[in-house]
Amino acid sequence: MRALIVSNMRPDRDHPERGSFVRDQVDALRAIEDLEVELCELDPGPAALAAGYAALRRRHRGERFDVLHAHFSLSALPALAVRAGVRGMTLHGTDVRHPRTRQVTRALLPLMDLIIAVSQQLAGELPGAAARRRAIVIPCGVQTGRFRPIARARARAELGLPQDRPQLLFAADPARPAKRYDLARALAEEAGVPLISLGGVSPERVPLLVNAANAVLVPSTQEGFGLAVLEALACDVPVLACPVGIHPEALDGIEGTLCAPFEMQSWLQALRPHLAAPDPRIAGRDRAESFGVRPMAERLVAAWRAAAR
Repeated sequence: MRALIVSNMRPDRDHPERGSFVRDQVDALRAIEDLEVELCELDPGPAALAAGYAALRRRHRGERFDVLHAHFSLSALPALAVRAGVRGMTLHGTDVRHPRTRQVTRALLPLMDLIIAVSQQLAGELPGAAARRRAIVIPCGVQTGRFRPIARARARAELGLPQDRPQLLFAADPARPAKRYDLARALAEEAGVPLISLGGVSPERVPLLVNAANAVLVPSTQEGFGLAVLEALACDVPVLACPVGIHPEALDGIEGTLCAPFEMQSWLQALRPHLAAPDPRIAGRDRAESFGVRPMAERLVAAWRAAAR
């Protein structure tokens, strides 16, 4: 089977982290036998749609893929330039929730042989009852080979962080309003602890930052999925998160984590034991591995094959 993956999350100098979860999925797909996978990354934003369509048409003129799979509906639109036996689209959140992009998604859904949402919550928000019935839930998955426990002292030494002072990590770009950096900053200030964020950080450094932290904060008001929580769990690092996306399922029953609406005193109470411990850890890796990038890639291939049949 020959597949083309299209994403509109091409990284650049300011945002090297952009689209890393798509590239992780592609690497996992390429490790599956009898599968040939090509990745095409386009620039983000609606202004790049015409250029993306022209580039795909020029690059793949006369070709036909067994599967063409787009991440985000703004990638599926220019991907119509390429011929394919099966067309699939993974929706991640903004393509369903943003008012204008939702209209693009609505128009594209009938053209897709395969509709995938990254969480059950997001599947329930798709425009149209027919799309909600057809949707399959398959997240991209967490790269547990890269996200793994690293000694906190080593992580801090490599990052040049002090060994004798607690650190907190806001696991997102502060510029994204729905991630609620303001809440994480207010909590860190109340606790008297420095707060590090992930805006513009290369994917290779993120596991070090997760392991360097006493806890990871994810106070998002909405999530399509919630990969940052799973990355923290894969490192056995305590995580506090609001109950959106995959968070309630991922954190259920794991001692030392919190999944609750943001409220300063309850979050501060949950955080304090981790700030007092020299190397706080939780038992989260097994849960993260159940959402690993390899099993999620295998589920995606099974969906492709079913659609092809």
